Amino acid sequence: MRDQPQQQPPPVQRLRVRYAKRGRLRFTSHRDFSRAFERALVRARVPMAYSSGFNPHPRISYAGAAPTGSASEAEYLEIGLAQVVDPEEMRQALDAALPPGLDVLEVRPSAGGSLADLLQASIWRLSLPGVAEDEASRAAEAFLAAPEISVERMTKRGLRTFDARGAVAALAVVESGSSEGECAILQVVLRHGVPSVRPDDVLAGLREVSGLQAGAAATFERVAQGTWDAQAGTVGDPLVLDRDAV
Repeated sequence: MRDQPQQQPPPVQRLRVRYAKRGRLRFTSHRDFSRAFERALVRARVPMAYSSGFNPHPRISYAGAAPTGSASEAEYLEIGLAQVVDPEEMRQALDAALPPGLDVLEVRPSAGGSLADLLQASIWRLSLPGVAEDEASRAAEAFLAAPEISVERMTKRGLRTFDARGAVAALAVVESGSSEGECAILQVVLRHGVPSVRPDDVLAGLREVSGLQAGAAATFERVAQGTWDAQAGTVGDPLVLDRDAV
């Protein structure tokens, strides 16, 4: 009979981490990032807590990861530790251990509850080189006027068709102009849910309702992610309670 594995003690501290994906590192997949992050934990000598079982794993909870190819200033994860550490010292050590472009912006002790439950919506900036501001504005108006917009995306389970309109809480041109020509910049607020609607789905929806052709040069950046206030139409800071608990 196989011996039962040793039970690991529960974490004595939980820290929530906000990090950014910038520049060429926006092409890092979630799997690649998780490997890089676990290596950084070792290099930074973080006293990780581990799961119980025959194959213990470091206690890391990822939530709301951006799609591969998207830049982001608002990615989040939570780690469980076997010792209490200083959050700012941890931030500096992890940031130094990760490659430039994967940047640790903030580390806070968890106030409790589920981090994933706090990530209810995101604000994205869609940069569309070669698209004029008035053209992008007309496309956004047509998108918002549509009750439903069906788009297709290839997933691990094959081609899926779903509504891209329902998840969009706001969509508008926020600026334009580029030293190399026209470049409309759209800001979109996406509510999270099932199915999960991504910025490229919104772009496909804009093309569907207006014929907008943004081309392969379009780029996406998440500028905020957090709680959703439907009345105010705003995305809140998911770490605000963690700061208050310090």
